[in-house]
Amino acid sequence: MVKITDVARHAGVSASTVSYALSGKRPISEETRRRVEEAVRLLGYRPHAGARALAGRRSNVLALVVPLRAGINVPVVMRFAVSVVTTARRYDHDVLLLTQEEGEEGLRRVADTALVDALIVMDVQLHDPRLPLLRDLDRPSVLIGFPADSDGLTCVDLDFKAAGEACVEHLARLGHRAVALVGSPPEVYVRQTAFAQRVVQGFTAAADRGRLSSAVHPCEASPAAARAVAEQLLCEQPALTGVVVHNEAILEPLIDAFEQLGLRVPADLSITAICPDELAESLRLPVTSIALPSTEVGTRAVELLMRKLDGKDAPEATLLPPRMTERASTARRALA
Repeated sequence: MVKITDVARHAGVSASTVSYALSGKRPISEETRRRVEEAVRLLGYRPHAGARALAGRRSNVLALVVPLRAGINVPVVMRFAVSVVTTARRYDHDVLLLTQEEGEEGLRRVADTALVDALIVMDVQLHDPRLPLLRDLDRPSVLIGFPADSDGLTCVDLDFKAAGEACVEHLARLGHRAVALVGSPPEVYVRQTAFAQRVVQGFTAAADRGRLSSAVHPCEASPAAARAVAEQLLCEQPALTGVVVHNEAILEPLIDAFEQLGLRVPADLSITAICPDELAESLRLPVTSIALPSTEVGTRAVELLMRKLDGKDAPEATLLPPRMTERASTARRALA
């Protein structure tokens, strides 16, 4: 089936230009219109019936694109999804949840059928292959996450780089000189998922500034992996006294593993985390943490999208500052 992107490629224009040329919603030069009409004729393009029926009015549906890839913490993702759905309902919009790993093709399919008015895209990678299409679509979009190049895109997220820095700075203020980051599963880093990379950048930058000994260790989301990482850390960094955890699934198993290896938290080892407040508060040893503001991020994403749908200006970058709550898992480093 010929798609609008095929017509755009043949005519040497963007997909949005093809849409405007066919709908008459915006003025297009005669030369461009002629190229588009010629491409339509040669390729036999036929706009989707749903798109024709919806011309000139909204579907009142938003797409939430959240591919459930390996290494993703589904309960955390669902917190964002609930926030998006709840906020969208305040604006009389429903949400179409897209969880398959389809990349550009999935976005094209949704855009070409005019099922939705706009898109919210999650699990953003630093060099995300979906970005060129998102820049080219004739529908507004908001990314929950910041790619390496966010020009021309609207992005919102926790400032994960600042969060990584804040965790290290907190440990440094308590006198810790050897620290480690226990991070997301390895495949998350292989994909260069933006939020995980930003945490590493912040952690490393703060450790280097403070001249701390530091290491970064990805970790699979299982108790066995947590135990293996704890053993590896104590072998490689015998002076280790501070740990930052950015992996919700192994937070409690990791604390258990360190204690089974003879370290008391926080007397011997201070632990901080980047995770939902509810998780940090619920553990048998409440953990000092930077909150994962899923409700605020989801709300902001929908609000930004509504501004764009209404033709209003929206800031391209919205970074939420990290908010740390000190709890029982951190203490001043004991002097030898």
